[in-house]
Amino acid sequence: MADDPVWCVVMFDLPVATKKQRKEATRFRHLLLDEGFWMAQYSVYVRYSPTVAGERRRASAIRNNLPRGGEVRILYVTDREWSHALCFRNEEPVEADPEPQQLMIF
Repeated sequence: MADDPVWCVVMFDLPVATKKQRKEATRFRHLLLDEGFWMAQYSVYVRYSPTVAGERRRASAIRNNLPRGGEVRILYVTDREWSHALCFRNEEPVEADPEPQQLMIF
């Protein structure tokens, strides 16, 4: 898995009882978006990576920016495993998200 493409899945629960906690939760979500993640479900963000090597740094950044009282779980799923996911929307099956197309810059 070290050199295989992976999907980094970040799942979290954050306290949102106070205005300050809601602000911190929003800041945390924006951090994930800035790191290249997209929201798969509420409190579940994913990011595709050609290798797992760079994801270790992101895991450290996520850990260091987790709001007080929050809980996070980071899971690495191979591209093959991700493509076998069962997905449903309104009781109807939908395709799993495909591998993103890589941009070529000349």
